Amino acid sequence: MKNILTCGMICLALFAACNQPDKKEEGANTDNVRVISSDEVQLSTEQVKNAGILIGKPESKGMHSTINVNGVVDVPPENTYSVSVPMGGYIKQMMLIPGMSVRKGSVLATAEDQQYIQLQQDYLTAKNKLKFASDDYHRQKGLNQTKATSDKIFQQTESEFNNQKVMVNALAEKLRLIGISPDNLNENTISRTIKVYAPISGYITKVNVNRGKYVSAADILFELISPGALHVALTVFEGDAVNLKVGQKIVCTTTADPDHKYIARVELIKRSIEDDRTTSVHCDLENGTDLLPGTFLNAAIAVAPKHTEAVPDESIVKWENKHYVFSPVSDNRYKMIPVETGTSVDGFTEIKAKQKIGLLVVKNAYAILMKMKNSAEGE
Repeated sequence: MKNILTCGMICLALFAACNQPDKKEEGANTDNVRVISSDEVQLSTEQVKNAGILIGKPESKGMHSTINVNGVVDVPPENTYSVSVPMGGYIKQMMLIPGMSVRKGSVLATAEDQQYIQLQQDYLTAKNKLKFASDDYHRQKGLNQTKATSDKIFQQTESEFNNQKVMVNALAEKLRLIGISPDNLNENTISRTIKVYAPISGYITKVNVNRGKYVSAADILFELISPGALHVALTVFEGDAVNLKVGQKIVCTTTADPDHKYIARVELIKRSIEDDRTTSVHCDLENGTDLLPGTFLNAAIAVAPKHTEAVPDESIVKWENKHYVFSPVSDNRYKMIPVETGTSVDGFTEIKAKQKIGLLVVKNAYAILMKMKNSAEGE
């Protein structure tokens, strides 16, 4: 009986010990995070090391405000080419599709028409008449010098000779216009076809014809662009346009790859405002040959540069819609300081603190915030 009572007393003691709450030092928790106050926290040396927390100072940076606008990749008009057949004709051969790359001087299409034959015939006939007119002119010139013929006959011969030269030269230019060399043309090389050549090296953007189709001189067969001459056309509101000037740097991104940055500079600002209160800004791309014309871009234009105190973006934390930085008070002890943020550029953000900040956490500040708030909630 005595043994039974002894065992019962031991069990009651163990039960009471198991149900007794752990004693904590006020403001402390199980992971050694001490919340000193609502804006101050104490971490252990191991926690600081594991979180990779670094201390530094604000830096003086050349910061600037930015204007965020939208735009598209465009090609300057002087680098867009429309190809046509100067005399019209039937398309005999053509093997092009939009997007194909072509080199300057390569054959884009072959056209045929009887007027090409007629033009070559007229040139060769006029060239033969010029030889006869030249011989007659020199013969009459000699006779006139000896007064063996009248001045009137000589003048008529000279006029016919000059008119024939004009005719030959004009027909030669017409031949060059359709790609036929008059110097290589003779009665054995007359052709009913002509070749349409690429005026530049670039890409085909439009194909408006097919084989067998008749085209006139006014019809556009193909459109080409020079890939090395892309630029950006931005739409800027009138209130922002007054802050722009030629040469300003612009950082552009695409919605498909927002991390890839394209650099451009303002080249031309349109000096008029449209009905929607915007104007156009044309910019030269410094990189971005992989972009396609018509690609939508988001752009940030830097304006009003100034030197101000800035900290790395990792220094700033956001809590309940307010921004803070952590300043070291003593070893592994940090205080939250409210700040007003300004412009962010290249990984740094301008800060406008209510008091002068000396040292502060410049890396992994969010690790401190999470430990501080989680510990406060667990108390």
